[in-house]
Amino acid sequence: METTPRHSCLKLQIPNSTEPIFVKGTWYQTHFNLSITDGLDAWLCNAAEEEVRERAAQWDQPVTEYVNLAERYLGFQQPGSVYGFNDASNGYKRLSWTFEKEGTKLEWRWKCEPAPNSKSVTAGILDFLMDANIRLSWKAEKSLAQSERLNKEKVEFESAIYTKFLGVLNSKKAKLRELRDQLSKRDVRNLREEEESTDETEIFDEVSDDERSEEEAAKDITSTSKGAPANRACGRKRTTRK
Repeated sequence: METTPRHSCLKLQIPNSTEPIFVKGTWYQTHFNLSITDGLDAWLCNAAEEEVRERAAQWDQPVTEYVNLAERYLGFQQPGSVYGFNDASNGYKRLSWTFEKEGTKLEWRWKCEPAPNSKSVTAGILDFLMDANIRLSWKAEKSLAQSERLNKEKVEFESAIYTKFLGVLNSKKAKLRELRDQLSKRDVRNLREEEESTDETEIFDEVSDDERSEEEAAKDITSTSKGAPANRACGRKRTTRK
C-alpha cells in the first residue's frame, strides 16, 4: 500500500545562470516525480518505480535509500554539490547534481521532457509555493503565540518561585535574629554571673586577710606580755648599804 507522498519545492541556483529554476518534487517510497520551471517554460521528470529500481541496483543501494538521497539533494540545495540543468536536444533538459560517497565524487542525472502545458505546470508550482507560504505563516503565528504564552507562564512561574523563596528567606532571617538575641542575652547573663562571683571572691579574700592580721597582732601582744616581767627582773640591781 502506497503511503502519503511528501512534497518539496527547491529554488535552485544553477552555476553560470542568471535566473534560478524551481524544482517541485513529489516523493514516494519507490519512485518520484519532478516538475521544473524557469518562470516561462516547464519540464517534467517521472521517475518510474522500475527505472528507480534499476538505478538503485547500479549504485548498490536499496530503492528507498536511493529515493531519500534524491529527495535530500532536490529538496534543499546542498553546499558542495554541483548542480546542472543542461540542454539535451529537442527541448529536453538534463538535471544533475553531485555528491560524495566514501571519498568518491559521484553524479546523478535525470532527463526531463518538455511539459505539454508549461503555464499549467508553472501555475501549479506557484500555487504550491503560496500554500506553503501560508502554512509557514500560520505556523509562525502559532509558534509566536505559543512562545508568548510560554514566556508569560515562565514569568509567572519565576515570580511565584521568587515570592516563595523570599518568604522562606525572611523566615530564616527572623529565626537567625531570634537566635542571635537569645545568644546575646545569655552572654550578658553569664557575664553578670561571672562578675558577681568575682566580687564575692575578692570580699572573702579581704576578710580572710583582715582576720589573719588580727590573729597575728593578738599573738604578738600575748608574746610581749609574757616576756616583759622576766626582762624587768633581769634588769634590776640590788643596792647594798654600807
